[in-house]
Amino acid sequence: MLRIWGNADSINVQKVLWCCEELGLEYDRIDAGRHFGVVNTPHFRKLNPNGLVPTIDDDGFILWESSSILRYLSAKHAAGTLWPIELEARADADRWVDWANSTLWPAMLPLFRGFMRTPMDQRDTHAIELSLQGTIAVLVILDEHLKSKAFVGGETFTMGDIAVGCAAWRWMALPVERPNLIYLQRWFDKLATRPAYRKVVMQPLI
Repeated sequence: MLRIWGNADSINVQKVLWCCEELGLEYDRIDAGRHFGVVNTPHFRKLNPNGLVPTIDDDGFILWESSSILRYLSAKHAAGTLWPIELEARADADRWVDWANSTLWPAMLPLFRGFMRTPMDQRDTHAIELSLQGTIAVLVILDEHLKSKAFVGGETFTMGDIAVGCAAWRWMALPVERPNLIYLQRWFDKLATRPAYRKVVMQPLI
């Protein structure tokens, strides 16, 4: 059975768990990271010298880095759906996997930490506001992209939606004033109908 090390509230772990749920894969999740520790034990460091989650063991194949795991599982179990066969379609989905890591989440992370990891009396309101405006700016890019597409990679749900969708839930759940990005909202509403998304990602932020 596929083994996954990681805390279930981690955005990066959720990418992997959501993918598994979409695929109907059986897996054994082991609490690790954040308040669970484990990642600094000698055993875990042999699996992942970075001491980070998620890390998987797929019948002896050890892999870390959430986007790499997402790509691996999609290619192995969902060629033609999560992992498009046609090269350009795959590249289109793949770039949004990278965009989620390189652009969207870095913009949103100070906002998330400001509300979810910092006591109210210690919050840096200026940093929070800067992150809010930066997040809106990158989400406008996504909204414009989704104007003519049902999903981030085109007309079908792919691994790109998984990567971006994990951050999208945090945006929708944070206590901030959100602009009316109608195409982003339309896409998010589609994600919210998926049982795997509701089960894994759409949970109270902690």
